Amino acid sequence: MDKFKKIKIGDKAHIYHQITQDDIKKFVDLTGDDNKLHVDNDFAKNTEFRKPVAHGMLGASFISTLIGTKLPGDGALWFSQNLEFILPVKVGDKLKVSAIVQKKHASSRTIELLTSILNQDNQEVTRGTVKVKIIEDTEIDTRNLKPKKFKNTAVIIGATGGIGEAVALNLAETGYDLVLHFHKNKQKAKSLQEKIIKLGKKAYIISGNIENYDDAEEIAQYSQERLGNIKSLINCSTLPIMPKSFSSLCWDDFEAHLKNQIKGSFNIIRSILPYMEKNNYGKIVQLTTQAIEQPVSGWLPYIASKGALNAFCKALAIEIIPKGIRLNMISPGMTETNLISWIPERAKKLAAAKIPVGNIANPQDIANIAKFLVSGDSDYLVGETIRANGGQTFV
Repeated sequence: MDKFKKIKIGDKAHIYHQITQDDIKKFVDLTGDDNKLHVDNDFAKNTEFRKPVAHGMLGASFISTLIGTKLPGDGALWFSQNLEFILPVKVGDKLKVSAIVQKKHASSRTIELLTSILNQDNQEVTRGTVKVKIIEDTEIDTRNLKPKKFKNTAVIIGATGGIGEAVALNLAETGYDLVLHFHKNKQKAKSLQEKIIKLGKKAYIISGNIENYDDAEEIAQYSQERLGNIKSLINCSTLPIMPKSFSSLCWDDFEAHLKNQIKGSFNIIRSILPYMEKNNYGKIVQLTTQAIEQPVSGWLPYIASKGALNAFCKALAIEIIPKGIRLNMISPGMTETNLISWIPERAKKLAAAKIPVGNIANPQDIANIAKFLVSGDSDYLVGETIRANGGQTFV
């Protein structure tokens, strides 16, 4: 059984060690920290401690021993700590080093431990929390493995937006069971859920802010529990475009879009990826924008964040190929959604006149491409950007 799965919240472990002069000497030889408070008896006699004090990290190093040999043991990587040194430790002190599991994070295979070190008088000398990643024994190259047969499922982030809703209905008609994510518009999410259920497919709704990692992880866990497996992730999340000149912008305008596009994408993909890895297969679709190639005045924060998303997706796409997962992007041109509802009809007609096909896109046009990208027909596409702009740009 997988070691991570064996670990339960509340699991405990402890070890004992008596500090010796030789421990201090070895620590000095290793680190070069020969502070007289630690190594010079005469110096220490004139301090409040009266005798040499062991290095704080010497005592804390036995937390590493506990992690590496007891909880969780082999394959543990201690990567974060928040320790408080409460009382000094001296030669001859007998230490009891303890840890208890407080939290587990399935998506990152990490656990959080509450640690404590007591001396022979049962006084707490050190306490804190540490984070430990449990490394899998092997990482299998799945490039030549055939994916398991499992049902069609998808998680749609931003399902209450114009494109998100069209993608959801399109996939449901194709036979997908869905988890529909929304941020604030619960009423629309429930309405969409009812439409999908009438089509004879399962649909579950969940709210959350993907800029918050805990929310993203909750979405992933909820989706896995309801769907049984996660085959596809389509991220349609975006923020409203509020046109501003560069002189009117502040950094908060950029940060808002970067958090949504980069931090949000990082969080939700990081949370869902482990479930796809177990299937040796998965499809991730992200939405970028034609405005990167044909910039629009006043859209700078939006365009900059989408440009960053492009780079993020291409770099990640190549990394997750061996895990059987394909990440691709759709780059819509102007599409009839609430995102451009503030643009006057006259301006839309003028824009449509410049498009070779003669009209701006509707959400169904984008949904059709998303359906292709999550299907097996796109298995050979990796890190690609499909431009849905009616012929306005060519690459």
